[in-house]
Amino acid sequence: MFNDITGIILSGGKSTRMGENKSFLKIGQQTIIEKLVSMMHSIFNEVIIITNEPELYGFLNLKLFEDIFKNVGPIAGIHSGLFNSQTEKNFIISCDIPLMNKEMIISILEYPSSSQITVPRADSYIQQLCGVYCKSLLPIIESIIRNDESQETRETQQSKRKCKVHNLLNQVQVTIIENIEKLHGYNQNIFLNMNSKDDYEKILSKYY
Repeated sequence: MFNDITGIILSGGKSTRMGENKSFLKIGQQTIIEKLVSMMHSIFNEVIIITNEPELYGFLNLKLFEDIFKNVGPIAGIHSGLFNSQTEKNFIISCDIPLMNKEMIISILEYPSSSQITVPRADSYIQQLCGVYCKSLLPIIESIIRNDESQETRETQQSKRKCKVHNLLNQVQVTIIENIEKLHGYNQNIFLNMNSKDDYEKILSKYY
């Protein structure tokens, strides 16, 4: 159990491609959010959820926080999580990767790093919503958000909002875990991303 690291679950996506809130879809006997909360509680003493629909998550009896900056994509969830955390180190995970397991999270946490961000590369992508983020990133994140808001039209923001986390990774010291398949807990399905109904069906087939 980690007492000096906060577990932060991002569950604030609009799920437009899914057509419903993906957090409440079931994998096995539990919803994705219940499964994720249970796993995170087995690792971290403090677990919080970032969501713009807090009224839906009260049954979990966790601290719930909304995005402070609205409609700017996943970076807003990271920002709110770090802002509301009481620890310097934080593990951030999105509900988009529901097959994540405890062993892999611990492997990422224990990976040697002195960077402000530590994230794995898997399936040829940097898994930016599954890794360690330091609270000291807050002023940099706020600068990225405010600069983008002042320089872009609303339409441009809509098309680029998902790139803001990449902007963050490009501006700070980051440790990319390149050998993720060698770490304890890895399997080829663990980073499957769920955004659509087809993704959900694929994940169910891999789970069973």
